[in-house]
Amino acid sequence: MAEAPETPRTAKAPSYLDAIVPLVVLVVLVGTSVALFGLDAINGPMQVAMILATMVAVAVILKNGHAWEEIAQSGQKGLATVVGAIFILLAVGALIGTWNMSGTIPTLVYYGIKLIDPTWFLPVAFIVCSAISLSIGSSWTTAGTVGVGLMGLAHMIGVSPAMTAGAVISGAYVGDKISPLSETTVLAAQLNGVELFKHIRAQAWTTIPAGLFALLVFVVLGLTQKGGLDDAIIQAELGHIEGLFHITPWNLLPLLFLLGMSIRKVPAPLAIMCAALLAGIMATFLQPQAVAQFVAAPDQSAPVVAIKGVWLAMANGFQASTGMAEVDALLSRGGMDSMLLTIWLIIGAVTFGILVDDFGLLNKLVAPLLLKARSMGKLFASVVGTAVGLNIAAGDQYIALLLPTRLYRGEFAKRGLAPENLSRAVGDAGIVTSALVPWNSCGAYMSAVLGISTLAYLPYAVFNYTAPVLTLLLGITGYRIVRLAVGSAPGDAVSPASRDTT
Repeated sequence: MAEAPETPRTAKAPSYLDAIVPLVVLVVLVGTSVALFGLDAINGPMQVAMILATMVAVAVILKNGHAWEEIAQSGQKGLATVVGAIFILLAVGALIGTWNMSGTIPTLVYYGIKLIDPTWFLPVAFIVCSAISLSIGSSWTTAGTVGVGLMGLAHMIGVSPAMTAGAVISGAYVGDKISPLSETTVLAAQLNGVELFKHIRAQAWTTIPAGLFALLVFVVLGLTQKGGLDDAIIQAELGHIEGLFHITPWNLLPLLFLLGMSIRKVPAPLAIMCAALLAGIMATFLQPQAVAQFVAAPDQSAPVVAIKGVWLAMANGFQASTGMAEVDALLSRGGMDSMLLTIWLIIGAVTFGILVDDFGLLNKLVAPLLLKARSMGKLFASVVGTAVGLNIAAGDQYIALLLPTRLYRGEFAKRGLAPENLSRAVGDAGIVTSALVPWNSCGAYMSAVLGISTLAYLPYAVFNYTAPVLTLLLGITGYRIVRLAVGSAPGDAVSPASRDTT
């Protein structure tokens, strides 16, 4: 007699307790890791916290009747979303290694020391990163290239590294938010059904004021940076850099090459890796003494030494030996292996985020916000709060961009609010605040490439917390809030001048 087929289990909807427990565990474990290990928490303890919180979320989901296979598929989907980010991280690690060996970063530092007054360094760093990010549309590429050079320069001239990182990140996110080449800008427009340049025009009403305010703050902060080094020390630093590297404008060719490839919209991992390889090849011709000293294999032929040098710089980073400890510490960086801790953190954070999203735990907490958001100001506060909260809870800017759009798009249309209002709000709150969370993929990346902890630069990332405040103020006051014309499709809107601000 054949056995009756097993009746499949019916999964239960999560309760409020189910939704709260994993988030509370996450906050407690991450907070404990920071309390016990301080800024070193990013070097392993925080990753452990993320994995343990993920296990708690898995236990809740299993308790509600979902099969392990469902959880595994959800986790695989989450990891698939960060494959591109992982390859970018590995490519940037390789690039930092070869750019140090080729003299690209040392040349940026050398010219910067000679040309930039410490008093104006912070506003110049912000302006340069804003211009680069607007040109190429990538905050990650901007921070991982020009940003690295600016951080090295800050160390050399005695400017606060934390303030410098804040200026770099603030500038990098200007372009990430309004450049037509930015994938997050394009995604925010597409998700909300808004024409790209209409979305950019809407974003400009918060981006430009936030950028000007950030510039003003960096000018004021710059007045406090007189430089902690005298001329003798600066000349010694320049001399030690010249002793190991041949300083020439040709060393900046990999930077120009990368900018050109980015403008032509070559995929970021490919563009960065090609720029890393170009720098490695150039190093064998322009910096043979640095390569030979790095490889330290005098009995091997020059071609073998060159190949080993490029290979090792990409894998483990370049090790400088100028004879000055401060310069060596600055230029001995990079390598794909330097990004492994960051990748570990991203894997844990994104897996946690996708699980609590896919199985309804986040929606359980967010849905009640719509019931309470009766006024327009409260509605915008709910959008901003949801996006920022998702950057904290889910650890990924794409979730913080996608989920609020999915949750609030219908409500905005129901209230007659044009979709560019929502695309601006999720851009301001979901994109730029991602760099302020240590375990978010963006915060982890910025910390890794700039060599300073997220908590250290957070107070100085002025643009990144000014933009969401401004978008919230627009929602509360009704200024520049575009309404749909009566009987129109969601893509049609009336002029802000004729808006109803009640």
